[in-house]
Amino acid sequence: MIPNKVEICGVNTSKLPVLTNTKMRELLKVMRAGERKAREELIQGNLRLVLSVIQRFNNRGENVDDLFQVGCIGLMKAIDNFDLSQNVKFSTYAVPMIIGEIRRYLRDNNPLRVSRSLRDIAYKSLQVRDSLTSKNGKEPTIGEIASELNVPREEVVFALDAIQEPISLFEPIYHDGGDPIFVMDQISDDKSVDSQWLEGISIREAMSKLNEREKQILKMRFFDGRTQMEVAEDIGISQAQVSRLEKTALKHIRRYIGDDRVKEGKS
Repeated sequence: MIPNKVEICGVNTSKLPVLTNTKMRELLKVMRAGERKAREELIQGNLRLVLSVIQRFNNRGENVDDLFQVGCIGLMKAIDNFDLSQNVKFSTYAVPMIIGEIRRYLRDNNPLRVSRSLRDIAYKSLQVRDSLTSKNGKEPTIGEIASELNVPREEVVFALDAIQEPISLFEPIYHDGGDPIFVMDQISDDKSVDSQWLEGISIREAMSKLNEREKQILKMRFFDGRTQMEVAEDIGISQAQVSRLEKTALKHIRRYIGDDRVKEGKS
């Protein structure tokens, strides 16, 4: 019995190799020179990346083997289209490609019916987006996609919205070994300017106990309605650090308010 052995599509995931970034670039250069064996080694060396991506979709009731195979198609596309001249890690480029391939598969198998015309425009838009991204090295705007297809911008928006799957606000989008960052952390809320739970004397007093950075983060997040990414850019730290500082500050406030309530109850 092999410990932690999990087989997907007949692949023993406990024995999958892991390639360093240096080795990846060496193999990509060899592959570009026409060595097919290098491509196979690149695929095998990045199957763990596919496994990490399909875990995001494991609550949809889909067959894991199917998702793995679809993810491998995205991986192969990433390997074939990766530009070595760009100062970007392969995984940074490959993960969106793998996710995109899986999302397309899920849309094709979605029981909710979308009209053929909208579906055609949507798929052509996705193809144009991938083509322009590969050509220009950046994500095209909706207007650029519409211009390429010679259709109104609104039709592209409607078509892409029609095939878009709903995402849970609690779906993790980033994890650095600490607290995960969820979709909801990326959404700004204009109504939070008047957030009632930050009003009142007790909460103002609790905030006065925080350090300046914690106060600044809570003010920007809950009074100004800023996203964690916007806060991180403004104060010059990572989004993960903003998330941790925010959670710590809120924990201190709750503890302070809780202690005050206990004191009031005793008096």
